[in-house]
Amino acid sequence: MTRLNRLPALALPALLTLMAGLGSVAATGHWPGWRGPGGSGISPEVSLPDEWSPTKNVRWKTELPGRGHSSPIVWGRRIFLTAEIEGEVIAGAKPVTHIRRGQVYVHPDSVSGNRTQTLKVISLDRDSGRIIWERTAYEGPVHDDRHRKGAYASSTPVTDGRYVYAFFEAEGLYCYDFQGRLIWKKSIGRVAKMGLGPGVSPVLYRDLVLIQCDQEDGGPESGSFIAALDKRTGREVWRRARDHRKTWATPMVIETGGRAELIASGAESVIAYDPLSGGELWRTEGVDGHAIPSAVTLPGMVFVTAGYPSKRALAIRLGKLDDPAASRIAWKYEKGTAYVTSPILYGDYFYIVSDKGVITCFDARTGQMKYEGGRVPVPASFTSSAVAFEGKILLTSEEGETFVIRAGPRHEVLGTNSIGEPVLSSIAVADGRLFIRGNRHLFCIGR
Repeated sequence: MTRLNRLPALALPALLTLMAGLGSVAATGHWPGWRGPGGSGISPEVSLPDEWSPTKNVRWKTELPGRGHSSPIVWGRRIFLTAEIEGEVIAGAKPVTHIRRGQVYVHPDSVSGNRTQTLKVISLDRDSGRIIWERTAYEGPVHDDRHRKGAYASSTPVTDGRYVYAFFEAEGLYCYDFQGRLIWKKSIGRVAKMGLGPGVSPVLYRDLVLIQCDQEDGGPESGSFIAALDKRTGREVWRRARDHRKTWATPMVIETGGRAELIASGAESVIAYDPLSGGELWRTEGVDGHAIPSAVTLPGMVFVTAGYPSKRALAIRLGKLDDPAASRIAWKYEKGTAYVTSPILYGDYFYIVSDKGVITCFDARTGQMKYEGGRVPVPASFTSSAVAFEGKILLTSEEGETFVIRAGPRHEVLGTNSIGEPVLSSIAVADGRLFIRGNRHLFCIGR
C-alpha cells in the first residue's frame, strides 16, 4: 500500500487541541474502554503500523476460548476482553416473552435463549499474547435470546488501571482486580431487548460505573433505566427510569461549561444527566431509530446517529443555552448512517460510514458536506467502528479487511489490510500496536 508520510492539512491546530483533551490516559498508550480514551476512537500515538497481512507485521495471534464481539481493552501490559461459550439446550428453558403492539413477538433472528451460556472475562499479556487468566463470571440459563449474529459477550469492559469491570446486562456486572480476583458482582435486574441481545458498554466517571439499560419497545412498563454504581463496592448510587425503547449505544461523559454531562442517546430523545446524581440537565429530540452507534464529541457539541428504521445524524449543542427556547440541534442529516457502526470525529471533520462502507464527510461545526459516496474498493459489510491516528481513519469490515482512509475533506483509500478471518469488534490501539479481535483469534499488529 502507499504509505502516508506526513499529516494531511486537516486543521492541525484543531487536531492537536483534541489530542490534548484526551488527557494523560491517551498519552500513556492505554486503551481503557470502548473506543479508547474518552470514547473517541482516536489515538495520539505516532509510528503505528498501517500495513499488515496474515504473514506481515503480526507480532502474535492467540486463539480465544468461545466467541464474543467485545473489543479488547489495554492497560499497561494487560489486555482484557470477554467471551461466551455456548452449551447444550436446557430442557424446558425458554427466553422471556416479548410483547409488541399488544401481541407476543419473536424476532426472526433470535437464537440461543434456551441454552446454557458460560460468560468469561479473560486477561492476556500485551507483549506475548499469552492468556494469563480466564474467569467464569456467569454460567447457566440466560434471560433472553440474542441476535444470531450477536453475542452475549458484546459489551466491552472498562478499567481504571486497578480493576476491570465486565457487563453482561441481565447476567450481571462484575469487578475483577488485575490478578483475576472477583472483587464484587451485581445483578442490575432483568434486561431484555426483544431477543436481540446485549451491547451497551459500561463507562467510568470518578468513583462510579455508569450503565444504560433501555429495553423492549419502551413505554412505562418497559423497565428502561440508567444507573450509577460505586466502582469500589458495586453499591447502587442512583437509578433513573427512562421511557425509552431498547438501545445499544454506550453513553458518554463530557466536560462542558464547567460541569460534567452524561449523554444518553435514544430513539425518543437525547438526554444529558448529572453523572454524580442522575439529575436531568436537558433533553432534545432523539435519533428516531435504534440507538446503536455511540456518540462522539468536540468542544461544545455532541453527535449521535441511528441507521434503522430511520437514518439520522444529529449535531447537538452542549451546556447551558443563553436562550432557553433555542434549539439544541445545530444541524442534522438524514441518510447514509449505519445500523451498528459508530461515527468518528477527527480534527474538524465528522464522518459517517454506512453498513456497506460508504463514507460521508462533514464540517463538524457547520454541517457543510465535504464529500459523500466515498467507497471502499471492494464490496464489504461493517459492524466494527472506526479508529483514527496520524491523519488516517481505519475501517474494518466483517470480512476482516481494514481499509486505510486519508482523513480530511477529500476521499482517498490509502491501502487495504487483512487478518484472514472475520471481524465484528473494534480495534484497540496501545503502545505502538493495534489489537484486532477476529472470530477465533486476537491479533497484535506491530512493526
